[in-house]
Amino acid sequence: MPSPTTSSALTISVGDPAGIGLDCLLLAWQAHLRGTIPPLPHFVVLCGRELLEQRAQTLGVQAELKEFSQDTSQTPTDTRHHLFYQELENTLKGVPGQPQTSDGPGVVESITTAVDMVRKGDARGVVTLPINKKNLYDSGFEYPGHTEFLAALSESWPGVEAPVRPVMMLAGPELRAVPVTIHIPLKDVPEQLTTEAIIETATIAERDLRQRFATPAPRLALSGLNPHAGENGALGEEDAAIIAPAIEALQAAGIDCAGPLPADTMFHAAARSRYDLAICMYHDQALIPAKALAFDETVNVTLGLPFVRTSPDHGTAYDIAGTGKANPASTIAAMRMADEMTAPA
Repeated sequence: MPSPTTSSALTISVGDPAGIGLDCLLLAWQAHLRGTIPPLPHFVVLCGRELLEQRAQTLGVQAELKEFSQDTSQTPTDTRHHLFYQELENTLKGVPGQPQTSDGPGVVESITTAVDMVRKGDARGVVTLPINKKNLYDSGFEYPGHTEFLAALSESWPGVEAPVRPVMMLAGPELRAVPVTIHIPLKDVPEQLTTEAIIETATIAERDLRQRFATPAPRLALSGLNPHAGENGALGEEDAAIIAPAIEALQAAGIDCAGPLPADTMFHAAARSRYDLAICMYHDQALIPAKALAFDETVNVTLGLPFVRTSPDHGTAYDIAGTGKANPASTIAAMRMADEMTAPA
């Protein structure tokens, strides 16, 4: 669980500054100031003032910037009108549409600082703007992705046992979905999908739904791997050999779950009304329905961490960075979800 804090601020890591992450944040801020959306929660973006000023000017956004301090986090008297930022040691160029390997250290520092502020109690939760993994790899980043890096950072928290097992959840207004296997080729899924992995994923997700989403008795629906959930072995044996035993173990542990269910009939409205969370066996099986139902409002939430982390569910979109064409809806949704998940009980 997050460290106790009296801070009202959320931390926003800058992501790849050449992409649309900063655009979405500034466009959200503009809508906040104009009153076209309900007020945003108090936040601090972790990047330099110069970069923020440059991008705001490019987008034609009026933003009165103010450097964040512990005093402003504790008593945010002017959070309605000031966009708070915190400088980094590494300078970010952030040329729209032109990713720079040299920005890599600053991107990583922004993430690390965001998590560290929550650990110290200077902030409530973390919202991460989109990164470019390939660009970070080229700058020396050694983790498979954002989520794995956040899990590694959380292992230094007091009372946290390594290894930390993060679980990715896509949460929208009509569907919450979790993939058991994530960023691996489809051909590798049957080999890496295990009964133990399904049990661990579902157990973490069920716990966090109760603790962080006010769902006292979560109902889980587990998809099959193969078409028609294997059709009694005619279309594959994994459903009966791997998934069914996991469901039996989860039910024995008192978790309300059903399956394995054919994935092609799990996501229509009547089916969704019967569960609170879909546990899917691979990346696209979870993300396609989530994005199809609510592309602009779906939020990427990392479960299983000792702090709250949300992220907009889109990439860097370099082709429209700096043009003002980015849609800030997912960023706004990510901020609001982090705010709700960390609100005082």
